[in-house]
Amino acid sequence: MQTSENNRAGELKDLGWSPEDVRKYEELWEYRQRWGAINLEREDRLFLRKAEAALPKLPSGKGSEKKRTQDKSYYRWLAFYLEAMQTSPAETSLSGGAQGAWPVLLEQELRAIDYYEPVLGLPDTLKAKELLPIREQLIQQAASGGTVLAFDFVEPLEALKRQETTSWKPLRGEGNTDTSYPVLAADAVEAFREDAATRIGAAMRERFPSLKESDKAPFGA
Repeated sequence: MQTSENNRAGELKDLGWSPEDVRKYEELWEYRQRWGAINLEREDRLFLRKAEAALPKLPSGKGSEKKRTQDKSYYRWLAFYLEAMQTSPAETSLSGGAQGAWPVLLEQELRAIDYYEPVLGLPDTLKAKELLPIREQLIQQAASGGTVLAFDFVEPLEALKRQETTSWKPLRGEGNTDTSYPVLAADAVEAFREDAATRIGAAMRERFPSLKESDKAPFGA
């Protein structure tokens, strides 16, 4: 059986598998990663074997190519939301050096990942859920300082799901319909950037299992 720290649903889609089968593979892969194959029904284990037999074999041995951090699902999820915000009317309508707090925050989280280079396998991504309340605290802090616009955090993901299969969840959590999009005045951007970098970087360093032995200096903006 082929194994990988990331599922290969996109490759099955490229091979012509139906959206339903691709989604089933993705769900079963996630379940196996979390609970193990022994807890799957026999027909589900057979389905996974069939899917993985259809996939090109992964390289092995010393010559194996390590997947880039920027290609990991968690990193791409953050980058997806960052791009959606940067191209939204809420952001493109700003002037005078003002910036949305959310893009500044996500930029710092991505920079922290680039700096620490966590594995971003299942153990890391499970602990990454603990960053959600820290993001919300930072956003509330930014909202208390002035203008708050609106951004639909659910629609970009729904639009993506209409085009392809993905297991990504809304940035602010499932069921959260909060659309608050605080705007930072030009003279407040740098202080918020530094605070976001310090708090997100420290939380990532403390929580991600793959960074437990990291000897890198604390991340800062």
